[in-house]
Amino acid sequence: MNTESATTQRWATLLGAAVLGAAGMYFSDPGRGRRRRALVRDQMLHARTSAARGTDVAMRDLYNRLVGLQARARNLLSRRGAMADDDLVVARVRARLGRVVSHPHAIEVAAQQGQVSLRGPVLAHEKDNLLRSVRAVAGVAGIDDRLQAYKRPAGVSSLQGGNPRLGMRSRFVQENWTPALRGAAIAGGGALAVLGLMRRRPGALALAAAGLTLAARALSNRPVRRLTGFHAGHRAVDLQKTIDIAASPQAVWDAWANYENFPRFMSHVLEVRDLGDLRSHWAVQGPMGARIEWNASLTECKRPSVIAWTSEPGAVVEHSGIVRFEPSDTGTRVSVRLSYNPPAGALGHGVAVLLGSDPKREMDDDLMRMKSFIETGILPHDAAQRSASQVLH
Repeated sequence: MNTESATTQRWATLLGAAVLGAAGMYFSDPGRGRRRRALVRDQMLHARTSAARGTDVAMRDLYNRLVGLQARARNLLSRRGAMADDDLVVARVRARLGRVVSHPHAIEVAAQQGQVSLRGPVLAHEKDNLLRSVRAVAGVAGIDDRLQAYKRPAGVSSLQGGNPRLGMRSRFVQENWTPALRGAAIAGGGALAVLGLMRRRPGALALAAAGLTLAARALSNRPVRRLTGFHAGHRAVDLQKTIDIAASPQAVWDAWANYENFPRFMSHVLEVRDLGDLRSHWAVQGPMGARIEWNASLTECKRPSVIAWTSEPGAVVEHSGIVRFEPSDTGTRVSVRLSYNPPAGALGHGVAVLLGSDPKREMDDDLMRMKSFIETGILPHDAAQRSASQVLH
C-alpha cells in the first residue's frame, strides 16, 4: 500500500511539474505573454465579481425559501382549525395539473370544503401521478375521481397534441438549479475536494473528483453530461447573438451562404472548402494556435430566411448552428445560435477561455467584422485572410 501511494504521489508530482512548466512557457512568451497574462487577470477579476454577486443571490434565495418553509409549516399546523378557500384550492390544483399531465385543459376541477372533484379524459399512464400530485396540494382533503383513462389518445379530440410532462422532479435532476442549491453544492463539493486531496490516497482521489464535479456542476449550472461533454451531443455550450445589418435579407443571406467568404472576416477561420452535396470542410485556429478541422453538412437552407448546419460524425468538435434573417427597419436582423461540444465539454470551454480563446467574444467580433464587410464591401484588417484588393461582390 505504501509503495502504491508513493508511486501515485511521484506521478502526481511529475504531472504537476509538467503542467507548471507548460503554463510558464505559455505565459512568458515574449510576443504574446503580456496579453495572455492580462486576459487571465481579467478573467480572475470577473470570476471574483461573479462570485460575490452569486453569493448575495444565493443568500437571498435561501432566506426566501426558509421564510416559505416557515409559512408552510404554519399552514400545516393550522389546517385543522381553518379550511382553505375552495377557489384557492382549485387554483392550486390547476397549477399542479400543468406539470403532471400533457392535456391539463381536458380536466375539469371543482372543490367543496376541501373535497376535490376531477372529471374528464386523461392518458392512463399519467393518471396515477396526477392523483398523487393532487393529494399533495395544500387544502385538499380528499379526491372524487371521475376521470376517464385512455391508453391511447386516438379518437379523443381533447387528448390530441400536447407535450409530455416529466412530472414533479427532484431539484437535483433539474437542468437549472436554484441559487441556494448551487451555493450549498459549491460549499459541499469544495469541502469534499479538500478532504480528498488532503488524504492523498487513491481512494480519496475519487472523493476529490466527486467534490470537484459537484462544485463545477453548481458553478456552471449545467448538467454533468454537458459539463464533461459525455453524451452531450452538440449542446455542451450554447452561444447566441443578434445583430442588425444595413443591407437587404437577400444580400446578407447570400454572404452567409457563400461560406468560402468566412476567412475574409472571421479571425480564426483559416479555410472553408465546398465538398458538394451541401457538405463543406472547415479548418480553424483553436486554443494555443492548434489547427482543428472537420466536415459539416447543411440541414436547412431557405433563401433569404434561414441557414442551419451540423458537424458530421467523428468531428473533433461536435457542433450545430442556425442563423435566421428577418427584415428590420434598418435592413436585416441576424440571429445566430451556435451549440458545440469541445473536448472535455464545458470544462474544456472554460480552459479555452482562461487561455485567451473565448468563443463568445470571438463570435461577437466576427459578426461585427461581417457587418462592416457587408455594409462597406471592405475587408477587415484583422481577418484570417487579409487582402486589401478583395471586396464583397
